[in-house]
Amino acid sequence: MHIKKFENIPLAVLDLAPINEGAETAQTFKNSVELAQHVERLGFNRYWLAEHHNMPGIGSSATSVLIGHIAGATESIRVGSGGVMLPNHAPLVIAEQFGTLETIYPGRIDLGLGRAPGSDQATAHALRRNLNSSGDDFPQQVAELENYFSANPVGRVRAYPGTNIKIPLWLLGSSGFSAQLAALKGLPFSFASHFAPDYMMQALQLYHQNFKPSQVLAAPYAMLGVTIIVAKTQERAEWLATSSQQQMFSLMRGEPTTFRAPIDHLEEVWTDREIAIFRDKLDSESTMVGTPDLVRQKLKNFIQKTRANEIIVNSPVFYQEDRLRSYDFVAKMMN
Repeated sequence: MHIKKFENIPLAVLDLAPINEGAETAQTFKNSVELAQHVERLGFNRYWLAEHHNMPGIGSSATSVLIGHIAGATESIRVGSGGVMLPNHAPLVIAEQFGTLETIYPGRIDLGLGRAPGSDQATAHALRRNLNSSGDDFPQQVAELENYFSANPVGRVRAYPGTNIKIPLWLLGSSGFSAQLAALKGLPFSFASHFAPDYMMQALQLYHQNFKPSQVLAAPYAMLGVTIIVAKTQERAEWLATSSQQQMFSLMRGEPTTFRAPIDHLEEVWTDREIAIFRDKLDSESTMVGTPDLVRQKLKNFIQKTRANEIIVNSPVFYQEDRLRSYDFVAKMMN
C-alpha cells in the first residue's frame, strides 16, 4: 500500500483547555485562542477540543461553546470536537448545536463523536439524569444524528439548523468498538493512541480490514493521537512533561487537580510504583518527549508503522511560551 511521505502528513491539535494551578479559567480560554491562531499560521489542518466533566484541570466541558469561540477567533483552520461524548447528550441537541456552528462557520466544523462518558458515574448521572443511555446504544445514537443532518430526515422531528447540513462526522475510540463501527459506516476514524497505545494496532487493523466505501470516504482515513513535548534540550522537555504526568497520577488516585507546574524531583511527590508506571507510559511510541531531532525520528517511525493519514498532537505544557514553542518545533519537523 502506498504510504505518504512523512512531510505530507497533515497535522492537527488536540486541546483539553488546561486550567493552570493559580490561574483563572478565563486565562485558559485566552491561551487556547492564542494557540489556535498560532497553529493556524503554522499550517495545521484542524483544532479539536475534548469534552470532559468534573475535572478542575480541564476547561473544555462546554465543548460546542468553546468550538464557536475558537472558530470566531480564527480564519481558516478547521475546528471541531475530539470529541463530543454522544451518550451524554440527546442527538437532537448535538445536531442543533453543530448545525448552528456549521451555519456560522461554513466548511470549517468537524464533529468527532466518542462513546465514553468522559467522566465518572456520578457525573454521568448528573449529565443524563439517568444511565439508560450508555455506550451500548452508541451506533443507534450515531444513526439518529446522521438522520437529523440528512436532506430528508425520517420522522416528525427536525434539527433547525441541522437538516441538510453537510458536516464531517468522525468516530473516536480507544478500543476496537468504534474502529469497527467507523469501518462499517465508511467514516473517518480517530484513535486515542496518546492514552491507549496498547490497543492502537489492533483497532487500526479492524478499521482497515472492515472498511466499506461510502459517500463520505472511498478509502479508510485514520487520524492518530500523540503526546508531543519538544524543547531545545532533553532535560527541559522531560521537566515540562512532569506537568502532564502529575495530572495523570492525580486522576489515577481519584484526586483530580488543576494543571500543575513542572517539578524537579518526582520521588518527592510519587511512590516508586507510580514512577515505574510513568516510565512505562513515557516509553510508549505515541508519547514523544525530547529534542527536535529525537522527536522527529520517533514521529517518523510512528507514522511509518501505523500508516496514519493524519496526526493530532496534544502538547500538555504548563507555560504558554513553551507550549507554543513545542508546536513550532512540530511544524518545522514536517517541512
